[in-house]
Amino acid sequence: MNDKPNLIVDLTFSFSLKIIRFTEMLEAKRKYNMANQLFRSGTSIGANVREAQGAESKNDFKHKCKIAYKEAEETEYWLKLCASAENYPYEPDMLIDIQSILKVLGKIISSVK
Repeated sequence: MNDKPNLIVDLTFSFSLKIIRFTEMLEAKRKYNMANQLFRSGTSIGANVREAQGAESKNDFKHKCKIAYKEAEETEYWLKLCASAENYPYEPDMLIDIQSILKVLGKIISSVK
């Protein structure tokens, strides 16, 4: 793996760390189903982005980025549910983060020819 800075790899890794902390907070409040859903989709974004870095072709790279994008959309959904549901913790910065990730992934996907 190359050690050069990579915006989307760095963004999604940092976001995964925030997801871990947030889902631990959900579990402490006994919101296990939400914690599980958010943990799976939220950490999957970075895993797919990281996997894309070793893609076998441009099409493979684009496909993995599209999977990461779909996971980011799902994560945004769960975060919005937390924001709207009664008695659930909510971190407004995480919604801002996921929207930034969606924008960057969208640009990457649309720029791959």
